[in-house]
Amino acid sequence: MNRSTNPNLIPPMPAHRIDEGRLFSYLHDKIDGFENPMTVRQFQGGQSNPTFLIECASHAYVLRKRPPGKLLPSAHQVDREYRVQAALAECGFPVAKMLHYCASTDVLGTEFYVMDYLKGRVLNDPMMPTLSPADRADVQRAMFETIASLHSVDYAKAGLENFGKSTNYAARQLKRFRQQYESVATEDVPAMTALMAWLDSHIPARETAGIVHGDFRLANMMLHPTEPRIIAVLDWELSTLGDTLADLAYCCLCFHMPPMAEPEYSGYAGADLASLGLRGEAACLEIYRQRAGQQLTDDWNFYLGFALFRSAAILEGVYARALAGNAVDTGALRFHAMTKLTAQLGLEIVHRPI
Repeated sequence: MNRSTNPNLIPPMPAHRIDEGRLFSYLHDKIDGFENPMTVRQFQGGQSNPTFLIECASHAYVLRKRPPGKLLPSAHQVDREYRVQAALAECGFPVAKMLHYCASTDVLGTEFYVMDYLKGRVLNDPMMPTLSPADRADVQRAMFETIASLHSVDYAKAGLENFGKSTNYAARQLKRFRQQYESVATEDVPAMTALMAWLDSHIPARETAGIVHGDFRLANMMLHPTEPRIIAVLDWELSTLGDTLADLAYCCLCFHMPPMAEPEYSGYAGADLASLGLRGEAACLEIYRQRAGQQLTDDWNFYLGFALFRSAAILEGVYARALAGNAVDTGALRFHAMTKLTAQLGLEIVHRPI
C-alpha cells in the first residue's frame, strides 16, 4: 500500500473519530475491491463536512460525513453532495466518481458518502505562489471556463429538476443565511446588520436559473498533478438550483478581497495582476460570457455584496462551531475577525457607483 505524504493529512480529530473496524466491515460489503489493510486520516483545512482519506490494499478513497453536534438548519447535507456529483459525472463535468452513500447513522454516527480519491493539487492561496505566471493564467482561465460549463448544464436533463427551487434564489438565500447568522452571532456587527438590510431592499427582479455550486473558488478545485488544468471540483455542500450570477460573483470575490485575509479567503485587491500572470475581473467575466453566453446586469454590485454576506454568515458559523469544539480546522477560532472584515467589504461594495 502506497501511503500518501500529503501534509494536510492528520489523524482523525477527537471530535471526528470513527470506528475503523465497523467502517471497514460495512464498506467491504458495499464497494468492490475494498480490502485490508486500511488506514484512515483526516484532511485538515476545510470548514464544512469532515473529510477523510481511506487507503486500502490497492485503492484509495475519500469519505465525507456530516459533523457531530448541533448543526445549522439544512446545512451539511451530504446526500445532496453525493447526488449532484453523481449527476454531473454523467454529464462529463469534472468531479470525482461517486461510489456509495450511507444514510444510516449506525456506522459512523452520521450519514456519509465515499468517492474515488484523485491524485492532484489543491491550491489554497489565490496568489498561487508555487506556479509560474503562465500556469497561473491557465488555471484562472480553467476556473472561469469550468464555472461557465456548470451553469450551462441542462439540470432537467441531468435529473436535477427537483434539486432546488429555480426562482427567488436571492430572497430565499438571504432569509436562510440571515437566520443562520443570527442563530450563531457572538456579538453585534454593525456592518453585517447594514449589509443585510441593504440587500433585502435591492433584490434583482430577474434571475438566470442553473446549477450553482455555492462555494466556487480556487481552494475547491483539484488540479492535475503537473498540468494547470482542473480535474475535479470539490465541496458541493452548498450546491442547489439558483441564480447563476450569484455563483459567478462568489467566484469573483478574489478580485475584491485584500491579500492580508486568511489564505483561503485572501484576494488580489491592490496586487499587480499582470506581474503575476493574472487577468483582471473584467477579462475573466468575458471568458465566462463567451463560454456560458450570459451577460452581466446592472445588479453586479448586489451580487458581489450578496456573496460577501453569505461568506460572512458562513465564517461566523465556523467560528461558532469552533467555540463548541466541533470545527474541522483547528485554527477556526480566528474566523470571527474574518466575519467583520467580509461584512464591511460587502457594505462598501454595494454602495459604490455602478
